[in-house]
Amino acid sequence: AHTVGQAQCFTFQQRIYSNGADINAGFASARRRRCPRTGRNSNLAPLDLVTPNQFDNNYYKNLVRKKGLLISDQTLFNGSSTDTIVKEYSKNPRTFSSDFSAAMVKMGDLSPLTGQDGIIRRVCSSIN
Repeated sequence: AHTVGQAQCFTFQQRIYSNGADINAGFASARRRRCPRTGRNSNLAPLDLVTPNQFDNNYYKNLVRKKGLLISDQTLFNGSSTDTIVKEYSKNPRTFSSDFSAAMVKMGDLSPLTGQDGIIRRVCSSIN
């Protein structure tokens, strides 16, 4: 789902300043202009630099080029078992679209906990 959307600087600052082998240097440099090492933590950057407002497979093409904005995204293409899937989705938009649709149907079939059995988190990354 990260083919559309934006992230705040604080979520990717570590990545763009790491000078790691898993990030395209030009991409990191461009992101640094809008997201300095300190301050401006709430500045936004698109998750997909190429087509930020279009639902397509460019997100996967970006990962292959080491242009994933978030560490968690780039981890999908880092020499592990998911590399094959990323490559397939980057080359075949129909496969990506079909698999995404099937996954959304599965998620829609989940029965979330409600009432006394569930909670709504005020901050997604921590339990209330």
